[in-house]
Amino acid sequence: MAKVYQFMADGFEDIEALAPVDILRRGGLDVITVSIMGREMVESTNGVCVKADMLFENANFDDADLLLLPGGLPGSTNLKEHKGLAEVLRRQAEAGRKIGAICAAPMVLGTLGLLQGKRATCYPGVEHTLHGAEYTAELVTVDGNIITGEGPAAAFPYAYTLLTLLVGRDKTEEIEVAMRYKHLMAERL
Repeated sequence: MAKVYQFMADGFEDIEALAPVDILRRGGLDVITVSIMGREMVESTNGVCVKADMLFENANFDDADLLLLPGGLPGSTNLKEHKGLAEVLRRQAEAGRKIGAICAAPMVLGTLGLLQGKRATCYPGVEHTLHGAEYTAELVTVDGNIITGEGPAAAFPYAYTLLTLLVGRDKTEEIEVAMRYKHLMAERL
């Protein structure tokens, strides 16, 4: 079973954090939410308090198949300023393992130089932080081990893309059907 860690900081965007956790867990993945705040309770940009599964300082991320960074402000800035997280992300990238970031959170990867020569997307107006990347303006962009999402409306396609990369299209389609996502998308066409 794939192991996923999602980093949580005060000011995270609710749907960008919780939709991937929900969808990946429905897909059978071991998803652990990790607070970088030094306490279990983390508050979203909209005032929703979420209890993280563990604290950053109590975790070892060497078994991570995927590391996730939800967007939101000031959440993305809080993630960017955490020195320990920066080191974990660098090690993950050097090992060629997957990293996902959505909305403003790709700024964290851009600041660390992890987007150099990659294609990436982010929330409009944040593209100047994607240092060395080609900005795509897509809902979801996958380039090697880096997966980026555009913003809150991209939370579901982003999460389903992550699930597909980890468990394959068949399992993802099963979850899409169960959550009525395929039905919704079919009606919109």
